[in-house]
Amino acid sequence: MERRTLIKASMALASLGLPGWPAFAATNAGATSTDSEGKPFDFNWLQNHARGLSKKPYQDTTQKVPEQLAKLRPLDYQRITYRPSKALWAEDPNADVRLQFFHIGMHFNQPVRMHTIDRDTRKAREIHFSPELFDYEGVGIDPKSLEGNDLGFAGFRVTKKPRWADNQDIVSFLGASYFRAIDKNNQYGLSARGLAINTAANGKEEEFPAFTQFWFVHPAPGETRFITYALLDSPSATGAYRFDIDCQEERVVMGVQKYIYPRKSIDRLGIAPMTSMYLMGPSQAQRRDTIHPQIHDSDRLSMWRGNGEWVCRPLYNPQNIQYNAFADENPKGFGLLQTDHDFESYMDDQAWYSRRPSLWIEPTSAWGKGAINLIELPTVGEDVDNIVAFWVPEKPVQPNESLSFAYTLYWSPMPPVAPTLARVDKTYTGMGNVLEGWIPGDHSPKEYARRFAVNFKGGDLMSLPEDAELKPVVEASHGKVDLEQVFRFDEADAYRAIFDWTPESDSTEPVTLRMYLAKDGKAMSETWLYQWVPPKPDQRFY
Repeated sequence: MERRTLIKASMALASLGLPGWPAFAATNAGATSTDSEGKPFDFNWLQNHARGLSKKPYQDTTQKVPEQLAKLRPLDYQRITYRPSKALWAEDPNADVRLQFFHIGMHFNQPVRMHTIDRDTRKAREIHFSPELFDYEGVGIDPKSLEGNDLGFAGFRVTKKPRWADNQDIVSFLGASYFRAIDKNNQYGLSARGLAINTAANGKEEEFPAFTQFWFVHPAPGETRFITYALLDSPSATGAYRFDIDCQEERVVMGVQKYIYPRKSIDRLGIAPMTSMYLMGPSQAQRRDTIHPQIHDSDRLSMWRGNGEWVCRPLYNPQNIQYNAFADENPKGFGLLQTDHDFESYMDDQAWYSRRPSLWIEPTSAWGKGAINLIELPTVGEDVDNIVAFWVPEKPVQPNESLSFAYTLYWSPMPPVAPTLARVDKTYTGMGNVLEGWIPGDHSPKEYARRFAVNFKGGDLMSLPEDAELKPVVEASHGKVDLEQVFRFDEADAYRAIFDWTPESDSTEPVTLRMYLAKDGKAMSETWLYQWVPPKPDQRFY
């Protein structure tokens, strides 16, 4: 499946926030169609099954769905709703979470097989598709035409008490290995994936592994935490996954254990991938002509490196694909964050970007050497995710080996950890080599330069005396840096650092900029990292 097709199909369901599912009352006992006989199941069996599958040729299980389902438009697909009374665990009065399933159709033609596991006997029973599980009102589909065909499901969604009243979900797995969750602000945003293969890898076609089967353990009474297992399959690899999903009041926390079994060598294996959207922000106000001052699901990549350094890399909407790899060993955490939750920054009461969650990844096993990869794709619209971040192991991935990783995902307004130093707040760019307040035609700049202004907040900055000697420590991969200054910016409750970058050649090679604030040689802030693409020489004017 091609990236834009997959993303557009998924975004069609929730491009404006939570899916607009109609409200139903769950009045009947759960009547989900399942096998009567169960089979023993545990994680070891799943690992062995995935390993054995990797030694066999890949079998494509996508199917040609009935024409009436394949031709569904997004809004009609959304109207096919799972009956809450048929939800998994609906018959259990003590269960605080329930599962509903997505219908096969539109671009979702990968049948996903679902199973329920009894928490006492540990036996699994398959849940079979039946049109009686769904409501097709207003879609123009005759349910009888789908009888006798076990289509499987496209994915699943999780509802939690008391959200059953409006039938809104808080976790969703839909499309390939994509999944999302919300936090207390009740708004979907960026997505995670089970695995990324060859994303922007030297002309190689990107591969989208798919979760083909899920197993759900019946939660204990009163628990909002449950365990699901998943089998991943693709032409290049298989995988066995365990998700420990805790639907808390303020956030959703997911513990992940996964074992990957490559079928073939893989140029770029992405572990714990995240996918988001960045169209424009304060550093790229000119990127799109719009009534909204900012449009993005995430505004930065935050990294807590293995050596303890905190790095902030503001996101960027480039003219061409940008790929960056940040080498590390046993990183402490990283994530795509939405740090600005001020409505006035977006002035958008439809997409509600001010409510989008951040996603933080905390490794819980030793990941070894590798690199956090950031890929930024150009986009002119907010309906296509153009930001991808993941971990790539240093060692090349070869067939017939086994890789294991464990980590925790935090879907929350802000990560559970933060630097004690001052943090990057906002990044701004504009014309350089001019006095602030410059009027065109008066004291025109003699040569092209680009100005960067970065606001730092928090830490011990604002408790410093006003005459404290702070210094911006700035580095550039090429070109010249000058006019460096830092000052207390009381109106913004921050310190602002400013510098100009001037090209020293006609090269349009991206320049990497790095800066932090220091006092007496000691770092007072996290590290700001940015990439800027100089314009062509004939475009270096004001």
